[in-house]
Amino acid sequence: MRGALLVACAKAGVAYTEYPPASVKQAVCGYGRADKAQVQRMAKALLGLERTPTPTHAADALAVAFCHATAPALLRRLAG
Repeated sequence: MRGALLVACAKAGVAYTEYPPASVKQAVCGYGRADKAQVQRMAKALLGLERTPTPTHAADALAVAFCHATAPALLRRLAG
């Protein structure tokens, strides 16, 4: 699935960025080996949500978005 997504992005001329899970956890939790529950709690806190995002995949997606939004501009340029 990942490969198909990368090919589709390349064919469409859409830039993409990848982050290792530890980098996402570090950006959101301050600890690269945080567990799923920690990511959920921090996503809730950082984004000011009323409820904890569920399922855990939703919290993961929010964490990746947070990581990307707060990544230094230079890293985004290099990755794109």
